[in-house]
Amino acid sequence: MFNNIYYGKTVFITGHTGFKGSWLSYWLMKMGANVVGYSNEIPTKPSHFELLNLDMKSFFADIRDIDKLNVAIKESKPDIVFHLAAQPLVRLSYKNPIETYETNVIGTLKVFEACRTNGVKAIVNITSDKCYENKEWVWGYRENDPMGGYDPYSSSKGCAEIITSSYRNSFFNLDKYNISHQTLLASARAGNVIGGGDWADDRLICDVARAASKNEAVLIRNQKATRPWQHVLEPLSGYLLLGQKLLEGRKEFADGWNFGPREEGNYNVGEVLIELKKHWDKVEFKFETNSKNPHEANLLKLDCSKANIKLGWRPTWDSKIAFKKTISWYKSYYENSAEVLTKSDLESYIKDARIKKMEWNSL
Repeated sequence: MFNNIYYGKTVFITGHTGFKGSWLSYWLMKMGANVVGYSNEIPTKPSHFELLNLDMKSFFADIRDIDKLNVAIKESKPDIVFHLAAQPLVRLSYKNPIETYETNVIGTLKVFEACRTNGVKAIVNITSDKCYENKEWVWGYRENDPMGGYDPYSSSKGCAEIITSSYRNSFFNLDKYNISHQTLLASARAGNVIGGGDWADDRLICDVARAASKNEAVLIRNQKATRPWQHVLEPLSGYLLLGQKLLEGRKEFADGWNFGPREEGNYNVGEVLIELKKHWDKVEFKFETNSKNPHEANLLKLDCSKANIKLGWRPTWDSKIAFKKTISWYKSYYENSAEVLTKSDLESYIKDARIKKMEWNSL
Protein backbone atom coordinates (compact mmCIF):
# COMPACT_ATOMS: atom_id res chain seq x y z
CA MET A 1 0.00 0.00 0.00
CA PHE A 2 1.12 3.54 -0.81
CA ASN A 3 4.20 2.14 -2.58
CA ASN A 4 5.35 0.82 0.82
CA ILE A 5 6.49 4.38 1.61
CA TYR A 6 5.53 4.32 5.30
CA TYR A 7 7.38 1.13 6.25
CA GLY A 8 10.14 2.10 8.68
CA LYS A 9 9.30 5.80 8.48
CA THR A 10 8.72 7.90 11.60
CA VAL A 11 5.29 9.51 11.39
CA PHE A 12 4.32 12.25 13.86
CA ILE A 13 0.57 12.71 14.40
CA THR A 14 -0.94 15.58 16.37
CA GLY A 15 -4.33 14.69 17.80
CA HIS A 16 -3.53 10.96 17.71
CA THR A 17 -5.90 10.18 20.58
CA GLY A 18 -8.92 11.55 18.73
CA PHE A 19 -11.28 9.73 16.38
CA LYS A 20 -9.44 10.20 13.09
CA GLY A 21 -6.04 10.24 14.78
CA SER A 22 -6.52 6.84 16.42
CA TRP A 23 -7.66 5.22 13.15
CA LEU A 24 -4.70 6.81 11.32
CA SER A 25 -2.24 5.67 14.00
CA TYR A 26 -3.59 2.12 13.82
CA TRP A 27 -3.37 1.94 10.02
CA LEU A 28 0.17 3.35 9.91
CA MET A 29 1.37 0.91 12.55
CA LYS A 30 -0.13 -1.95 10.53
CA MET A 31 2.02 -0.76 7.62
CA GLY A 32 5.19 -0.86 9.72
CA ALA A 33 5.56 2.85 10.49
CA ASN A 34 7.08 4.15 13.71
CA VAL A 35 4.19 6.31 14.90
CA VAL A 36 4.64 9.09 17.45
CA GLY A 37 1.64 10.94 18.80
CA TYR A 38 1.15 14.38 20.34
CA SER A 39 -2.17 15.17 22.04
CA ASN A 40 -3.38 17.32 24.88
CA GLU A 41 -5.41 14.54 26.48
CA ILE A 42 -7.67 11.54 25.88
CA PRO A 43 -10.69 13.49 24.56
CA THR A 44 -13.55 11.08 25.34
CA LYS A 45 -14.64 8.23 27.56
CA PRO A 46 -14.89 5.62 26.12
CA SER A 47 -11.85 6.21 23.91
CA HIS A 48 -11.13 4.47 20.60
CA PHE A 49 -7.43 5.16 21.17
CA GLU A 50 -7.46 3.40 24.53
CA LEU A 51 -9.53 0.50 23.19
CA LEU A 52 -6.93 -0.12 20.48
CA ASN A 53 -4.15 -0.24 23.10
CA LEU A 54 -1.54 0.89 20.59
CA ASP A 55 2.13 0.33 21.41
CA MET A 56 3.39 3.77 20.39
CA LYS A 57 5.21 6.76 21.82
CA SER A 58 2.85 9.51 23.02
CA PHE A 59 3.56 13.07 24.10
CA PHE A 60 0.75 14.60 26.13
CA ALA A 61 0.89 18.38 25.79
CA ASP A 62 -0.95 21.29 24.19
CA ILE A 63 -0.15 22.20 20.57
CA ARG A 64 -0.20 25.83 21.69
CA ASP A 65 2.96 25.11 23.74
CA ILE A 66 5.68 25.76 21.18
CA ASP A 67 8.48 24.69 23.54
CA LYS A 68 7.00 21.24 24.15
CA LEU A 69 6.20 20.88 20.46
CA ASN A 70 9.80 21.63 19.57
CA VAL A 71 11.08 19.10 22.08
CA ALA A 72 8.71 16.39 20.81
CA ILE A 73 9.53 16.92 17.14
CA LYS A 74 13.26 17.34 17.73
CA GLU A 75 13.34 14.12 19.76
CA SER A 76 11.19 12.16 17.30
CA LYS A 77 12.89 13.30 14.07
CA PRO A 78 9.77 12.55 11.98
CA ASP A 79 9.84 11.99 8.24
CA ILE A 80 6.31 13.40 7.99
CA VAL A 81 3.81 15.20 10.24
CA PHE A 82 0.05 14.75 9.99
CA HIS A 83 -1.57 17.63 11.88
CA LEU A 84 -5.03 16.64 13.13
CA ALA A 85 -5.18 18.21 16.61
CA ALA A 86 -8.11 20.62 16.85
CA GLN A 87 -11.22 21.77 18.65
CA PRO A 88 -13.53 19.93 16.21
CA LEU A 89 -17.09 20.87 17.18
CA VAL A 90 -19.30 23.61 15.75
CA ARG A 91 -21.62 24.00 18.73
CA LEU A 92 -18.74 24.03 21.22
CA SER A 93 -17.11 26.81 19.19
CA TYR A 94 -20.09 29.05 20.00
CA LYS A 95 -19.59 28.36 23.70
CA ASN A 96 -15.82 28.77 23.67
CA PRO A 97 -14.68 30.76 20.62
CA ILE A 98 -11.37 31.86 22.16
CA GLU A 99 -10.16 28.32 22.76
CA THR A 100 -11.40 27.32 19.30
CA TYR A 101 -9.38 30.01 17.54
CA GLU A 102 -6.34 29.56 19.79
CA THR A 103 -6.26 25.81 19.14
CA ASN A 104 -7.23 25.68 15.48
CA VAL A 105 -5.42 28.78 14.26
CA ILE A 106 -2.54 29.59 16.62
CA GLY A 107 -2.02 25.87 17.33
CA THR A 108 -1.62 25.23 13.61
CA LEU A 109 0.80 28.15 13.32
CA LYS A 110 2.95 26.69 16.11
CA VAL A 111 2.93 23.22 14.55
CA PHE A 112 4.24 24.74 11.31
CA GLU A 113 6.90 26.71 13.19
CA ALA A 114 8.07 23.61 15.07
CA CYS A 115 8.25 21.71 11.77
CA ARG A 116 10.19 24.57 10.14
CA THR A 117 12.61 24.84 13.06
CA ASN A 118 13.32 21.12 13.01
CA GLY A 119 13.50 20.61 9.26
CA VAL A 120 10.50 18.32 8.79
CA LYS A 121 10.30 17.39 5.10
CA ALA A 122 6.59 16.65 4.69
CA ILE A 123 3.51 18.10 6.42
CA VAL A 124 -0.16 17.29 5.82
CA ASN A 125 -2.48 19.73 7.55
CA ILE A 126 -5.97 18.31 8.08
CA THR A 127 -8.64 21.01 8.13
CA SER A 128 -12.32 20.59 7.17
CA ASP A 129 -14.85 21.04 4.38
CA LYS A 130 -16.25 23.82 6.58
CA CYS A 131 -13.23 25.98 5.73
CA TYR A 132 -15.07 27.25 2.65
CA GLU A 133 -17.33 30.28 2.59
CA ASN A 134 -20.61 28.37 2.53
CA LYS A 135 -23.20 29.93 0.23
CA GLU A 136 -25.59 26.96 0.55
CA TRP A 137 -25.35 26.35 -3.17
CA VAL A 138 -26.14 22.99 -4.76
CA TRP A 139 -22.75 22.20 -6.30
CA GLY A 140 -19.56 21.17 -4.54
CA TYR A 141 -16.84 23.54 -3.40
CA ARG A 142 -13.54 23.39 -5.25
CA GLU A 143 -10.09 23.93 -3.79
CA ASN A 144 -9.80 27.43 -5.27
CA ASP A 145 -13.11 28.67 -3.80
CA PRO A 146 -12.89 31.37 -1.10
CA MET A 147 -12.21 30.47 2.52
CA GLY A 148 -14.78 31.64 5.05
CA GLY A 149 -16.96 30.32 7.85
CA TYR A 150 -20.16 31.50 9.54
CA ASP A 151 -19.52 29.98 12.97
CA PRO A 152 -16.25 30.19 14.93
CA TYR A 153 -15.26 26.58 14.18
CA SER A 154 -15.72 26.93 10.41
CA SER A 155 -14.01 30.30 10.43
CA SER A 156 -11.06 28.90 12.38
CA LYS A 157 -10.59 26.20 9.75
CA GLY A 158 -10.68 28.83 7.01
CA CYS A 159 -7.99 30.71 8.94
CA ALA A 160 -5.91 27.53 9.22
CA GLU A 161 -6.06 27.13 5.44
CA ILE A 162 -4.96 30.74 4.93
CA ILE A 163 -2.00 30.15 7.26
CA THR A 164 -1.13 27.00 5.30
CA SER A 165 -1.10 28.96 2.06
CA SER A 166 1.00 31.71 3.64
CA TYR A 167 3.62 29.28 4.95
CA ARG A 168 3.75 27.52 1.60
CA ASN A 169 4.44 30.86 -0.09
CA SER A 170 6.69 32.42 2.54
CA PHE A 171 8.79 29.59 3.93
CA PHE A 172 8.13 26.46 1.85
CA ASN A 173 7.91 28.10 -1.56
CA LEU A 174 7.74 25.47 -4.29
CA ASP A 175 10.10 27.38 -6.58
CA LYS A 176 12.77 27.21 -3.87
CA TYR A 177 12.22 23.55 -2.96
CA ASN A 178 15.56 21.72 -2.63
CA ILE A 179 17.32 25.09 -2.97
CA SER A 180 16.67 27.04 0.23
CA HIS A 181 14.42 24.49 1.96
CA GLN A 182 13.32 20.83 1.77
CA THR A 183 9.75 20.97 3.08
CA LEU A 184 6.51 20.20 1.25
CA LEU A 185 3.24 21.32 2.87
CA ALA A 186 -0.24 20.20 1.81
CA SER A 187 -3.70 20.53 3.30
CA ALA A 188 -6.64 18.14 3.19
CA ARG A 189 -10.35 18.96 3.52
CA ALA A 190 -12.92 16.23 4.14
CA GLY A 191 -16.68 16.13 4.51
CA ASN A 192 -18.66 14.51 7.33
CA VAL A 193 -16.60 11.55 8.50
CA ILE A 194 -18.20 8.61 10.30
CA GLY A 195 -16.99 5.31 11.67
CA GLY A 196 -16.74 3.33 14.87
CA GLY A 197 -14.99 4.78 17.89
CA ASP A 198 -16.18 8.39 17.75
CA TRP A 199 -17.70 9.49 21.05
CA ALA A 200 -17.58 13.25 20.62
CA ASP A 201 -20.64 15.27 21.64
CA ASP A 202 -23.08 16.56 19.01
CA ARG A 203 -22.14 13.96 16.39
CA LEU A 204 -25.19 12.39 14.78
CA ILE A 205 -24.26 8.71 14.67
CA CYS A 206 -22.45 8.81 18.03
CA ASP A 207 -25.57 10.28 19.62
CA VAL A 208 -27.77 7.71 17.87
CA ALA A 209 -25.60 4.81 19.08
CA ARG A 210 -25.42 6.07 22.66
CA ALA A 211 -29.20 6.41 22.78
CA ALA A 212 -29.75 2.98 21.21
CA SER A 213 -27.47 1.37 23.79
CA LYS A 214 -29.84 2.71 26.49
CA ASN A 215 -33.04 1.88 24.57
CA GLU A 216 -33.72 5.60 24.21
CA ALA A 217 -34.71 7.81 21.29
CA VAL A 218 -32.14 10.37 20.16
CA LEU A 219 -33.29 14.00 19.80
CA ILE A 220 -32.66 15.30 16.26
CA ARG A 221 -32.08 19.04 15.72
CA ASN A 222 -32.34 19.32 11.95
CA GLN A 223 -33.53 16.38 9.86
CA LYS A 224 -33.08 18.30 6.58
CA ALA A 225 -29.37 19.14 7.04
CA THR A 226 -27.51 17.54 4.13
CA ARG A 227 -23.89 16.40 4.28
CA PRO A 228 -21.41 14.33 2.23
CA TRP A 229 -21.16 11.23 4.45
CA GLN A 230 -18.10 8.98 4.22
CA HIS A 231 -16.38 6.35 6.33
CA VAL A 232 -13.29 7.54 8.18
CA LEU A 233 -11.05 5.22 6.14
CA GLU A 234 -11.93 7.14 2.95
CA PRO A 235 -10.27 10.47 3.79
CA LEU A 236 -7.48 8.64 5.62
CA SER A 237 -6.59 6.82 2.40
CA GLY A 238 -6.51 10.25 0.75
CA TYR A 239 -4.30 11.74 3.47
CA LEU A 240 -1.91 8.78 3.24
CA LEU A 241 -1.77 8.96 -0.56
CA LEU A 242 -1.07 12.68 -0.34
CA GLY A 243 1.62 12.03 2.27
CA GLN A 244 3.18 9.43 -0.02
CA LYS A 245 3.53 11.98 -2.81
CA LEU A 246 5.15 14.51 -0.47
CA LEU A 247 7.60 11.91 0.88
CA GLU A 248 8.52 11.09 -2.71
CA GLY A 249 9.43 14.76 -3.20
CA ARG A 250 6.57 15.43 -5.64
CA LYS A 251 6.22 19.16 -5.10
CA GLU A 252 3.21 19.47 -7.43
CA PHE A 253 1.14 17.79 -4.71
CA ALA A 254 1.98 20.42 -2.06
CA ASP A 255 -1.42 22.08 -2.31
CA GLY A 256 -4.98 21.95 -0.92
CA TRP A 257 -7.11 18.84 -1.62
CA ASN A 258 -10.74 17.81 -1.13
CA PHE A 259 -11.61 14.25 -0.08
CA GLY A 260 -15.29 13.40 -0.11
CA PRO A 261 -17.84 10.87 -1.35
CA ARG A 262 -19.39 10.75 -4.77
CA GLU A 263 -22.45 12.89 -5.50
CA GLU A 264 -24.78 10.12 -4.32
CA GLY A 265 -23.07 10.27 -0.90
CA ASN A 266 -25.05 13.36 0.05
CA TYR A 267 -27.83 12.38 2.48
CA ASN A 268 -29.94 14.48 4.79
CA VAL A 269 -30.16 13.54 8.46
CA GLY A 270 -33.59 11.94 8.10
CA GLU A 271 -32.31 9.65 5.35
CA VAL A 272 -29.28 8.69 7.43
CA LEU A 273 -31.50 7.66 10.34
CA ILE A 274 -33.52 5.35 8.09
CA GLU A 275 -30.30 3.66 6.89
CA LEU A 276 -29.01 3.21 10.45
CA LYS A 277 -32.22 1.61 11.64
CA LYS A 278 -31.90 -1.06 8.93
CA HIS A 279 -28.82 -2.40 10.72
CA TRP A 280 -29.74 -1.90 14.39
CA ASP A 281 -33.38 -2.17 15.34
CA LYS A 282 -32.77 -0.32 18.62
CA VAL A 283 -32.20 2.93 16.73
CA GLU A 284 -35.03 5.33 17.62
CA PHE A 285 -35.34 9.09 17.13
CA LYS A 286 -37.58 12.09 17.63
CA PHE A 287 -37.38 15.58 16.18
CA GLU A 288 -36.69 18.73 18.17
CA THR A 289 -38.92 21.78 17.77
CA ASN A 290 -36.56 24.28 19.44
CA SER A 291 -35.79 27.07 16.96
CA LYS A 292 -33.13 28.69 19.18
CA ASN A 293 -30.27 26.38 18.22
CA PRO A 294 -27.18 28.19 16.88
CA HIS A 295 -26.71 28.42 13.12
CA GLU A 296 -25.40 25.32 11.35
CA ALA A 297 -25.10 24.88 7.60
CA ASN A 298 -27.96 23.06 5.89
CA LEU A 299 -26.09 22.07 2.73
CA LEU A 300 -22.38 21.51 2.23
CA LYS A 301 -20.57 19.27 -0.25
CA LEU A 302 -17.21 19.06 -1.96
CA ASP A 303 -16.04 18.76 -5.54
CA CYS A 304 -13.28 16.13 -5.43
CA SER A 305 -12.42 16.17 -9.15
CA LYS A 306 -8.89 17.38 -8.43
CA ALA A 307 -8.10 14.42 -6.14
CA ASN A 308 -9.82 12.02 -8.55
CA ILE A 309 -7.85 13.20 -11.59
CA LYS A 310 -4.45 14.30 -10.25
CA LEU A 311 -4.01 12.01 -7.24
CA GLY A 312 -5.94 9.07 -8.67
CA TRP A 313 -7.94 8.92 -5.43
CA ARG A 314 -11.58 7.93 -5.28
CA PRO A 315 -13.84 6.41 -2.60
CA THR A 316 -13.87 2.66 -2.05
CA TRP A 317 -17.13 2.41 -0.08
CA ASP A 318 -20.36 4.21 -0.85
CA SER A 319 -22.26 5.97 1.91
CA LYS A 320 -24.68 3.11 2.52
CA ILE A 321 -21.76 0.79 3.28
CA ALA A 322 -20.30 3.50 5.54
CA PHE A 323 -23.58 3.74 7.48
CA LYS A 324 -23.73 -0.05 7.83
CA LYS A 325 -20.09 -0.41 8.94
CA THR A 326 -20.40 2.45 11.43
CA ILE A 327 -23.60 1.45 13.20
CA SER A 328 -22.48 -2.21 13.19
CA TRP A 329 -19.27 -1.16 14.96
CA TYR A 330 -21.27 0.51 17.74
CA LYS A 331 -23.78 -2.33 17.93
CA SER A 332 -20.92 -4.78 18.45
CA TYR A 333 -19.31 -2.55 21.07
CA TYR A 334 -22.48 -2.09 23.11
CA GLU A 335 -23.93 -5.59 22.73
CA ASN A 336 -20.80 -7.80 22.65
CA SER A 337 -18.78 -6.76 25.71
CA ALA A 338 -16.95 -3.85 24.06
CA GLU A 339 -15.87 -5.90 21.03
CA VAL A 340 -14.04 -3.57 18.63
CA LEU A 341 -14.42 -4.10 14.87
CA THR A 342 -11.63 -1.71 13.85
CA LYS A 343 -9.30 -4.48 12.65
CA SER A 344 -11.95 -6.25 10.58
CA ASP A 345 -13.21 -2.96 9.12
CA LEU A 346 -9.71 -1.97 8.00
CA GLU A 347 -9.06 -5.41 6.52
CA SER A 348 -12.38 -5.31 4.67
CA TYR A 349 -11.67 -1.82 3.35
CA ILE A 350 -8.21 -2.77 2.08
CA LYS A 351 -9.58 -5.90 0.41
CA ASP A 352 -12.36 -3.95 -1.34
CA ALA A 353 -9.89 -1.26 -2.43
CA ARG A 354 -7.64 -3.91 -3.97
CA ILE A 355 -10.56 -5.46 -5.84
CA LYS A 356 -11.44 -2.01 -7.22
CA LYS A 357 -7.78 -1.40 -8.12
CA MET A 358 -7.41 1.81 -6.14
CA GLU A 359 -4.31 3.85 -6.93
CA TRP A 360 -2.86 3.47 -3.42
CA ASN A 361 -3.51 -0.26 -3.12
CA SER A 362 -2.39 -1.75 -6.42
CA LEU A 363 -0.24 -4.87 -6.51
